[in-house]
Amino acid sequence: MTLPARPLGRIGRNVNPIGFGAWAIGGTWGEVSEADAKAALHAALDSGTDFLDTADVYGDGRSERIIAQVLAERGGDRPFVATKAGRRLNPHTASGYNLANLEGFIDRSRQNLQMDTLDLVQLHCPPTESYDDAALFDALETLKAKGKIAHYGVSVEKIAEAERAIQWPGVQSVQIIWNMFRQRPAESFFRKARAAQVAVIARVPLASGLLTGKMSAQSQFAADDHRSFNRNGEAFDKGETFSGVPYDVALAAVEELRPLVPGGTTMAAFALRWCLMDPAVTVVIPGAKNAAQANGNASAGDLAALDATTMAAAKSVYDRLIAPHVHHLW
Repeated sequence: MTLPARPLGRIGRNVNPIGFGAWAIGGTWGEVSEADAKAALHAALDSGTDFLDTADVYGDGRSERIIAQVLAERGGDRPFVATKAGRRLNPHTASGYNLANLEGFIDRSRQNLQMDTLDLVQLHCPPTESYDDAALFDALETLKAKGKIAHYGVSVEKIAEAERAIQWPGVQSVQIIWNMFRQRPAESFFRKARAAQVAVIARVPLASGLLTGKMSAQSQFAADDHRSFNRNGEAFDKGETFSGVPYDVALAAVEELRPLVPGGTTMAAFALRWCLMDPAVTVVIPGAKNAAQANGNASAGDLAALDATTMAAAKSVYDRLIAPHVHHLW
């Protein structure tokens, strides 16, 4: 990985810009064996990845526990580990985001990750009204004062939520969907995040696998894979699945993007390098189900910057085919 490290907002740490998103090794992406999950993590860490992103609901803690096991096996310097809290609430309401509930979730994550102090806890896409709740951010400050978390941030669905979140002085990071099929964050939010020195964590960078270029109209997904059961937002926000783009539209867009991929690399690596062209993006967090996928993601760190012609062509595909379906929604 030859791309230089980027500052993680105001946290005082630099991280390699290609991280590891640990949703897939937890659940709702089809079957991933524990051996494959561990091999994917080892491969990412061997490549130089030093930022891991997980959540307490990924496999009901499975993802967090696998990370703890792999880090214990490796020893040495520990990567930066970000997790999330809040989606264990049922019902998932703004009133549930209170000190008592968050402390319970965080204590569970501390146990799963075998960490006394969590590096970064992100509110896990809370209801929009939560971003105006001073008591919620006071609760996070209390948990910092107790030494249970070192830093806190937010994971958001909507740009308006991200812009509200960074008004709170303690928010160190915003995790947001950013990829060639979700380009609106660059319009204004990224500039505001840079001005506030807030880290931007780019999630769903491959649009749930669409931007690997490996899917087709015949692709099949397991019943427990969200790409099968959440295409229209049946279980959670539809923007989490294929970035909210209708599947047939996305496949057509992929074919238009395919000629832009430089020779000798993959569409996945190209798509990740595209995400990192904006200097506001701190780290991109692609998932991987096995070591080969993790190594493929890491290879994006060796790609040269994309030229202006390529960037303009990718923007044209977005403007013509994708934006009418997604740009106004998030």
